Amino acid sequence: MAEKGHEFLARIGKTRLRPGGIEATNWLLEKANIKNDSKVLEVACNMGTNLVHIANKYGCDIVGVDLDEKAIEKANRKIKENGLENRAKAICGDAFALPFDDESFDVVINEAMLTMLLGEQKEKALKEYYRVLKPGGLVLTQDVVLITEDLDRAKELRVGLSRAINVNVEPLLSDGWEGCFERSGFKVEKKIGPMTLMSIPGMMKDEGIFEALSIIKTGLQEFNKEYFQRMRNFMMDNKKELGYICFAGRKD
Repeated sequence: MAEKGHEFLARIGKTRLRPGGIEATNWLLEKANIKNDSKVLEVACNMGTNLVHIANKYGCDIVGVDLDEKAIEKANRKIKENGLENRAKAICGDAFALPFDDESFDVVINEAMLTMLLGEQKEKALKEYYRVLKPGGLVLTQDVVLITEDLDRAKELRVGLSRAINVNVEPLLSDGWEGCFERSGFKVEKKIGPMTLMSIPGMMKDEGIFEALSIIKTGLQEFNKEYFQRMRNFMMDNKKELGYICFAGRKD
């Protein structure tokens, strides 16, 4: 089976696998108003980088869920290394059937996952997030947005991105994304910006200068080079039409 783009990037050392990077994540966290008594859920927590950051910064209780058992193992190791076992944990879980009661969380965070869901799956996941949120709670997401009014071009971009990252993905136009959230019951604020996942300045901001250089060096090794360049070239060649979109959606 072909290695998926996010798995490849994690293997070569990238820890932030979000289209808008730390800049977009910070915008979301500013909207969240997380306090030390907040109950936070991160869906698709991956290796726990963001989860640990939130637990350390805000002192809140946070649970991460992910389908990838190896990612969960790494996340729980990271939690233990940071001495956060009393308020953070990561478990295997399905975004479509979260193992939590109704109205359990103040904040649900889900970054760079909805893009990978096709058709009605996006709203199915969002309605599940709505279910586990308390009244007045927030869902916080960032995903890939297509910046074009040409629907044929939008289809080309979806196909090209899917090929570049070895995953069948379905990024939407801004209006399409907004409709998903509104139909799922959320009132939203949004932010759109440039996709920085594979840009050198973006990697340096997300990972640090030396870590970014190490990622690039590893990516350009012979057995990684074709995949690394295919991903980066597609994203950079189409940077005017690929961006990130953040939503802060409130449950009434």
